[in-house]
Amino acid sequence: MKRRGRIGLRVVGFTVLGLGILLAIAVAALEPLVDWLITPGRAFDASVAPPPPRYEDAASWSALPDREDSADVAPHGSAAIDPRAADVDAFYVHPTSYVGSDWNAPTTDARLNADTDRVATGIQASAFNACCAVYAPRYRQANGTAYYRPSDDGRRAIDLAYDDVRRAFLAFQERRGGQRPFILAAHSQGAVLAKRLLAEVVHGTPLREQLVAAYLVGGDVTSEGLREQMPDLAPCRAPDDLHCVVAYQARSPSFQPTRIELDVEDRRPRLCTNPLSWRPDGKRSPASENLGAVFLETDDHAPRPGFADAACADGRLLVTELDPVPRDLPSRLLDRVLGEGNYHAIEYQLYFMNLRANAVERSKAWVASRQSAGAGAAPP
Repeated sequence: MKRRGRIGLRVVGFTVLGLGILLAIAVAALEPLVDWLITPGRAFDASVAPPPPRYEDAASWSALPDREDSADVAPHGSAAIDPRAADVDAFYVHPTSYVGSDWNAPTTDARLNADTDRVATGIQASAFNACCAVYAPRYRQANGTAYYRPSDDGRRAIDLAYDDVRRAFLAFQERRGGQRPFILAAHSQGAVLAKRLLAEVVHGTPLREQLVAAYLVGGDVTSEGLREQMPDLAPCRAPDDLHCVVAYQARSPSFQPTRIELDVEDRRPRLCTNPLSWRPDGKRSPASENLGAVFLETDDHAPRPGFADAACADGRLLVTELDPVPRDLPSRLLDRVLGEGNYHAIEYQLYFMNLRANAVERSKAWVASRQSAGAGAAPP
């Protein structure tokens, strides 16, 4: 019996050690495994792409102001504005939520749509419901490899996704009518597509005057690119600037890029707007200026003041002070894939209350500018 017991202990010890080794190997292999799993196995073919969404159909929207949806959730102690009383609208383009291996995701998949509503619209677009009537289209998002491993096929998939976003924006204009001001908000893949929308649809048109500001978080915006492609849309340089662009990518100072990192042709430093000061300079803002991180994907919707600091340096938003981040298992796996010190997945959550307050401030500034000019606010 004693001998069997010793053997048992040795087996258990080996099993624990073996599990530890396997876990370490699994973590190390996670990034290439995810890359392999989502890589499309055939060339892009528009004829087999999912059917295009019809934006006259409410089912093609993740959020609309005339119904209850995930964009209506608010942090504890805050409240969403009645959309009928909002002077400003928000058009939000969600990040990648598709992890399949087709070049473009369908907009009719109930599970994918539920995931998008929960982990994108519900935790990002909701930042704008204190100022605005929120619209968020579904679109045939491109496979993630199109962004971090560019190819001709990937560019075609991105073009298809962009065409949906462009059509959705035109439908958004028809739905809301009048000359109402709007905020353009987006993240990650959504920010890349929204930047193109700014350049091709808003820049140089009357819509530029209706644009309160564009919050293009986690994308590929550069100051030089703005100046060259859309000179009438400068980086925001103060909390109440109008007709301007906010952009940042949050990382730790020690972050090292992985293979799953947005690849861009423009290698110049990206625009960095400090979301605690709303200025694109290198001055550090301490965590005490953070009005509150909010993690609406968890059961605790209370703002967490002083959660993270912020400082712009070399095109990145550096985070050196950070409280423990609540993350479930899938989120922790995502963090492993993105790389240690990559805060891309929580770039909205870290500064949620500052984003929320700033959207209100800029919206009021737009209305005030019209009133001072004698034009008045745009009719609903």
